[in-house]
Amino acid sequence: MSRPHTVTLRFLAEPGHVNFGGKVHGGAVMKWIDQAGYTCAAGWTGEYCVTVYVGGIRFLQPILVGELVEVNAQVVRTGRTSLDVTIDIYAGNPRTSTMRRACHCVMVFVAVDAEGQPKEVPTWTPTTPVEQALEKYALRLSEVRRSLDQEIEGQLRWLDQQRPAETERR
Repeated sequence: MSRPHTVTLRFLAEPGHVNFGGKVHGGAVMKWIDQAGYTCAAGWTGEYCVTVYVGGIRFLQPILVGELVEVNAQVVRTGRTSLDVTIDIYAGNPRTSTMRRACHCVMVFVAVDAEGQPKEVPTWTPTTPVEQALEKYALRLSEVRRSLDQEIEGQLRWLDQQRPAETERR
């Protein structure tokens, strides 16, 4: 059975999505990202998936109330139990076919079993030059993320040691 490695969600930006500046709220956009990312990850793996990383969220253009919003999620890399999904959000006037890219990010999911333990995911193999480039991008992002995590971990440990214990703060 062939599993889809892409998902597209479409809807209209509603007045309830507006922030104080009159544009769609970033939190609404992040909710859409999470919904599309999960749908893509679960569709590819056939399993319940949990988000372990969301990074590089770039808000490129504001989204206006009444615009058609298209959220494209695509598997770009698989590991043993994890998968990377890129999310691109496009927005535009629903009366025209013109859409502009409004947001981009990458999410990492882990498939889990009923006990919440990581579970192996089906391997995804890029076939087009664009898919190959996206896989390289996801691999590079993973390397950078690991390096930054190692760099900050020492600082966070030091901060934890400086904080009084919970019982001492009361």
